[in-house]
Amino acid sequence: MSDTDVKYGLAGVIADDTAVSKVMPEINSLTYRGYKVQDLATKCRFEEVAYLIWNGDLPTQAELDAFNAREKKERGLADDVLRVMGMLSKHAHPMDRLRTAVSFLGQTDDTTDDSTPAGLYEKSIRMFAKIPEIVAADYRLRTGQAPIAADPDLDFSENFFNMCFGEVPKPEIVKCFDISMTLYAEHSFNASTYTARAIASSTSDIYSAVVGAIGSLKGPLHGGANEAVMHMLNEVGSPDNARAWMLDALATKKKIMGFGHRVYRSGDSRVPTMTDAYEKMVDVIGSEEAASYWEMSKILNETMVAEKGIYPNLDFPTGPAYHLMGFEITTFTPIFVVSRITGWTAHVMEQLANNKLVRPLSNYVGPDQRDVVAIADRG
Repeated sequence: MSDTDVKYGLAGVIADDTAVSKVMPEINSLTYRGYKVQDLATKCRFEEVAYLIWNGDLPTQAELDAFNAREKKERGLADDVLRVMGMLSKHAHPMDRLRTAVSFLGQTDDTTDDSTPAGLYEKSIRMFAKIPEIVAADYRLRTGQAPIAADPDLDFSENFFNMCFGEVPKPEIVKCFDISMTLYAEHSFNASTYTARAIASSTSDIYSAVVGAIGSLKGPLHGGANEAVMHMLNEVGSPDNARAWMLDALATKKKIMGFGHRVYRSGDSRVPTMTDAYEKMVDVIGSEEAASYWEMSKILNETMVAEKGIYPNLDFPTGPAYHLMGFEITTFTPIFVVSRITGWTAHVMEQLANNKLVRPLSNYVGPDQRDVVAIADRG
């Protein structure tokens, strides 16, 4: 095999079939089960989208009611999970703490090794309910506050805000968050999803697959990009600095987060929907800080497009939106997990339904065969 045969980063390699999602180039849109993601984000609640991703079609009202009841029944963290979380280093990144908590959650589940379709579905809903609680409890524990229990009277997104902050914000803020959940939920064979599928292909358990996916998502070239966008905006500092900062960054070939995508070539189809929700939220908040971040984002975007023709990806509007919602920067990627658990588990179920062990070949570039020389003769 020659070097030219290697597809570095598996670029362009079709590794398997999937019916979960696709970026349809003819409409330049990400679709879930055939539905455009921007339509799902604006017309459906995240719970409906989760049902779609797992079941193949949007729910009727009766199906949604049953699904929501099932999710709410799974809410609640056992004392031993909270106790383990309290023992973790407060200096560790929240993604490391989340990874450990999910791993611990798996070993407390008596059904962990049940990989029947029904068993996988039950555990998917279980993690869908409990991971938001882990993320919220971790935030409060790290900030010296007591965790807030899940509220069965609140919907998914409202409940998450309440568990983090003890209150539900204005509807426009909740809607912006809910939209982000839908837009982040699934994206075909991205790095973390393929990690989950590779782990599942060995017939390991679904918790192990999710733990591996969390480790992959942590990286700044993947899920951690939304955190990096916020750090970038804070470095820019104000709208007055934005254009000069971007021009200097381009001139010095500085890594600029939140722009470009391996899949999209004409702009990320999720961005206009998230940007619109972000702008509405800024108007509702009405603060100088919110207006400043909005204007900075706008100038950076316009400058990058004008100079390089490179468009923003979903992380670009989502980072500052999460900040203005009140979340600390290191919580951004765990929030991504709260959403992407739907896509990951859907892919694990799909992988195991027609499983082949993931075992690619490699192109060896080391030394030719050589003989071992006794240590006394090695000079």
